[in-house]
Amino acid sequence: MSAVRPAAVQQTHSALSTVRRLIVYLLLFALVLIGASGLAGLLDRLLAAGTALAANDVGGLARSLAFALVGGSLAAVLWWIVWRRLGEEAERASLAWGLYVAGIYTVALITFSTALFGMVAQLVAGESAQWRPSLATGLVWAGVWGWHRWMWLHPGKGPERLNGVPTVVGSVFGFILGAGGAATALGGLLDAAVQVFAVTQSLGRPWWVSVVQSLVWAAGGGLVWWWHWIRGGGRLLLSGLANVAVAVFGVLGGCILALSGAVTALFVLLRLVFDRTDPISRLLDPLGPAVAAAAMGSLLWTYHAALADGRSGQMRQAVRLLASGAALVAAASGIGVIVNATLGLAETTLAGTDTRTLLLGGISALTIGGPAWWKVWSPTGHPDGAGPDGGAPPSGKAAGGRRIYLVAVFGLSAVVALVTLLVIGYQAFEYLLDGANRGSLAGRVRAPLGLLVATGLVAGYHYGAWKRERSALPPGPPPQRRTIGHVILVTGSDPAPLSRVISEASGARITVWKRADGGPAGSGGPDQPDPGQLARALEGVSGERVLVVIGPDARIDVVPLAGGE
Repeated sequence: MSAVRPAAVQQTHSALSTVRRLIVYLLLFALVLIGASGLAGLLDRLLAAGTALAANDVGGLARSLAFALVGGSLAAVLWWIVWRRLGEEAERASLAWGLYVAGIYTVALITFSTALFGMVAQLVAGESAQWRPSLATGLVWAGVWGWHRWMWLHPGKGPERLNGVPTVVGSVFGFILGAGGAATALGGLLDAAVQVFAVTQSLGRPWWVSVVQSLVWAAGGGLVWWWHWIRGGGRLLLSGLANVAVAVFGVLGGCILALSGAVTALFVLLRLVFDRTDPISRLLDPLGPAVAAAAMGSLLWTYHAALADGRSGQMRQAVRLLASGAALVAAASGIGVIVNATLGLAETTLAGTDTRTLLLGGISALTIGGPAWWKVWSPTGHPDGAGPDGGAPPSGKAAGGRRIYLVAVFGLSAVVALVTLLVIGYQAFEYLLDGANRGSLAGRVRAPLGLLVATGLVAGYHYGAWKRERSALPPGPPPQRRTIGHVILVTGSDPAPLSRVISEASGARITVWKRADGGPAGSGGPDQPDPGQLARALEGVSGERVLVVIGPDARIDVVPLAGGE
């Protein structure tokens, strides 16, 4: 009983410390937000030179004063208390401290950068009415960002957990701002060129104003991205969060942007040739942004795919699967739309304008998505489970991820096909039972039928690929006969490698007891036995319970235990 009480007290103390940290950092988070909001409001009023401080908004001034003086003072006091305790290793290594720094850093970065970039963009357009609030907000939150960046990088008190989150979040935020601004600016330039070609004039402000505003956002986002990704070493991070950012935002985001832009651009060109029912200016309106999106998406896709190629095989396989999924959606959508439009054309002797336009849209999606999927997935390069370049089949986690992808695509396609089949059945029965308003059966079912054909093809192909790769797998090792039920491991050294050997050798459940006289646990040392020696010691041992004692000088004692109380 005396041995249990200290452990229970220690566990209770740890839980109380965790709760205390969560409450303290949540309170500090809220107080920093309140204090910064109040300071921004006061600075906005100070920048309004030549007007009364309170003007007609006495309530707003009182709120800013309360937030700044009361909230800011409480935040400063609580921060000082927290900062003094961060000299302790347990405080610095706590999850709550890492969450707080990452959260405030993210909020401050987004707030001050969007405020300042928006102010510059407004000034470029001659909209100077709202520059003071944006400047006040930007300056105050830039100070909060700099303050928390200093704490984040502090050598003695910076967070030990989640310390890579600010770098990744800042890189992703700058990436989104920069890529969006650059694509918008390029789209504006191309749109202006298209308007000149179409001999049309746009009403309103000059075209270059929106382009320069977009360039401001592109430059600002590019600076934020460079500061975190290049200067801050974000491109060198190999954490799970960094890999997710590269795969999802870089590869998948760039792939979606490139495919959607290319499909739209091809659709516009096809309409110029085959469907010029609308005015030329209206037809060409989406061409410039579409070409810009395709160019920017291709650039982002290529850069992040090359970056992923320099990482693990699992990472390379993941980005290929994501890009393949995006291209597959585009191609399958094109097939479904083509079937839909073909049934619409067969429904009447005259090809309607809407049906023709729909058909051109489906052709555009299939023309772009099909080759892109073929290039990324490379069906001819995966015979019987072969690798993407026709070499050896992927193995390990990469092969497992590929098989999971095949099963997931097949399952989702089967579910969608089932739902569309039910919709077709409902429409068919309603057509047969509704004698007053029959309409056209082809017109009722052509949209769900197109979706059914597309998802059926996708499901059939991926199910076949999964079966081929499953049949090509080498036979696994024979199942291991379990001779030991439970191993009690007594050691004063690092139990992880010993537990791994015991699990591989016997498949038994393992309970670790630490020796009181075994010295500090470590990753090696004179009392750490050789894993091969431990495996040999377990050969031929059987029993429901086995005691394994690691003694001084790495001596191994294996004792089968008899049943009893």
